[in-house]
Formats: sequence, C-alpha cells, structure tokens
Amino acid sequence: MGSDSAPAADSDSAWTPLPRSWVPTPGRSRQETEADSARAGYSRGDAATVSGTDEGPAWTPAAALLRPDFTVPPAPPMPAAPPVPSTPPPAPPVPEAPRRPDTTQDALSGPDPALSWSAPMTPGGTLGATRPVVTFAQPEGYRDTPRRRTRRARTAAAAVGVVLGLGLIGGAVTGSWLVGDSEDGAERSAYTAAAGLWHNVPVDQLFPPTVDGQGAGPGGADRTWTRIAVAPDSGCAGAFDPLLLKALAPVGCQRLLRATYTDATQSYVTTVGLLFTNADAAAMRSLDARFSREGLAKRADLMPRPYAAKDTVAAAFGDKQRAAWTVSVLTDAPVVVYAVSGWADGRTVDAPQPAPVATATGATTAPAQAGLGNEAQGLADRIERGLRKTAATPSEQPS
Repeated sequence: MGSDSAPAADSDSAWTPLPRSWVPTPGRSRQETEADSARAGYSRGDAATVSGTDEGPAWTPAAALLRPDFTVPPAPPMPAAPPVPSTPPPAPPVPEAPRRPDTTQDALSGPDPALSWSAPMTPGGTLGATRPVVTFAQPEGYRDTPRRRTRRARTAAAAVGVVLGLGLIGGAVTGSWLVGDSEDGAERSAYTAAAGLWHNVPVDQLFPPTVDGQGAGPGGADRTWTRIAVAPDSGCAGAFDPLLLKALAPVGCQRLLRATYTDATQSYVTTVGLLFTNADAAAMRSLDARFSREGLAKRADLMPRPYAAKDTVAAAFGDKQRAAWTVSVLTDAPVVVYAVSGWADGRTVDAPQPAPVATATGATTAPAQAGLGNEAQGLADRIERGLRKTAATPSEQPS
C-alpha cells in the first residue's frame, strides 16, 4: 500500500469525501449532531445529496464550507406578507378634551362678574377634573341687614330726587329760552321783529291812508289825517339837518321811510318818518339818554326835513315852512320816529318850536296858536303805536 491509499475504514474520526450522507461523531448520536449543526447555523440543503443515496438532504459539515468550490444552497422562500389595504381604516374618534377658560382673554377683558371659573375641580372636590364650576355673582346688598338696606334705599331715593329736581329746573330754564317765556326773551323777540318791519309789512300798515286822532288836537279836539304822498325808501342823506344827522350817526341808518299827511281842512301838512337803525337795544337806550340829557329834541338846529311831494298840497313844504317838530328815540325797537309840520299855503316860519313847547299850556306863538305842535305830536304818536302793534303781530306780506 502506498501513501495515496485511503485511511482505514474503521477510523471514525477521519473525514473522507466518500459518498456518505452523514458521518456521525464518535460517541454522539445523530440527534445531538443535528442540534449542534442547527446552533452553528447549518441547514439541510437539497443540493447536497450524496451520490446514490436517498436519505434526503445531507448535512453540510463545517469543513466543507472551507472548500473553494463550495456553493451555499439558496435559502427557502419567505412566506408572502399580507396585503396592505390602499385606504387605511378610519381612526376611532378621540374624545374632545373639556375647554379651559381663556386666561389671556380674561387678563385683557377681566372676569365676567356673572360667571366665574374656579379651580379644575368638581363640586365634590375631585382634583384633576376638568369640568368648570359655575358661580353666579350675588346681587348688591345680598348680605345687607334690613337696617342697612333701608339706609341704602333712602340714599338712592334722595339721589334720584336731586337728579329729577335739577332736570326739572334745567328744563324749565331751557324751555323759557326756547319759547321766550322770560321777560328778556320776549323783549329780544319783539326787538328783532321790529328791525325787519320796513321790508316785511305793507306800506299801508306802517303809514295808513287815513289816521284817526281822537283828542289829538288843541284842547282835546279830534283830528283826522289823510296821506297824500309816500317817499321811496332811502338812506338818511338829505333827510335831517346836519347836526341831527351827526347826532343819529352812532346808531346807523339801515333804512328811512317817510310819508306826508294833511288835515281834514287841508290847512296843515305833516311829514312823518321811521328811521330803522343798525343798533342793538343798548345803543338805542344810550342814544335816548343823550337826547334827554342834552335836550337835543328841542334844539332848533337839529330838526328833520319835510318831504314835499309835487302836485300835492305839500308841494311848497320846505325847510323854511317848518313850524313844529318832534323826535322820539325808541328803546324797545331799533327805530327813531319823527314828525315835522307846517302850513299848507307855504308860508315861512321864523321861530319854529319843538312840539312839547308848542303844546304847552299858555303858549302864544303862531305855531302854538294854530295847533301845529299838536299836528306833529299827534300824528307821530299814532304812527308809533301802529309800529309797536305791527311788531307784536307782523304781517307776512312784503312791502
């Protein structure tokens, strides 16, 4: 036997590539060897069948793994994974957590006095509960005693009485301002109404065609005056003597209205005028006081001038025919009323007299004996009365 001969057959410890399916380890059973192979990671392979044997897959020893021509048998196929559904099933509903109070909003707007939130506890006191405990604000005076409630009610009633009293007083004062119940309000209303009479009422209402003067003549005799001419409304230039125009300048001249009358016998002529000023009541009172204090109404160099209408009995009525005059400054209306009288035949008068002097008892001058002072004073008084009446109830018709 040479060196190439196989080892002895009874040597179980030697490995031989003979066509054997399994070589047991000496002293170990087949079951124990399989268990060791399984722990070592070995498995049966269908391709490791030893030639001619039908014992099934052979176990691959560890030494065979070191051979260069060894091929690892393929692993058995893995079981297929269960199919994944395309649309996942809906998730079960999650219970909504109870809402907690908005502390940010509470910090900005303050707590609601009628609804307040307590700690997260139930009325029983279980910690960790989230159900809010609702408390309602108690009304004012909830814990007051009967005596305290009575005192509080009396205080409130007194305050209400004071407020109502002030309201009634304020309403009364406001009402008097609005409707002119006070005396000052009525005076202001009449004064304002009188200022617009020159363009708010007809001329026949300011200067009636006929004026009845009962008791206006000398000795209380009756007089009747008939209008013979009405001058166009104008300014004050040329209507007064220069000094009288200067004396009237402080109150201004808004408009001047004039008309000339004659008596029933057409023996006398009288021009009556209404000077509407731009002054307020205080300025008119100041002017009236000056006329009274300085006697301006009696100075012969402060006379109004007549209106001589052509083709009338007053055609020759000029400055030299003036016999008596009167000037009256009203304080309840922005108006100066005046009148000047003379003979209708055009005779001149050397010493004209103011109406108060010509109507005085015992006066012997020609104007006084003729009653020309009564003519001027009586007609001016009647026109002034009509003006005051019209101011109280002005007409709606334009002049």
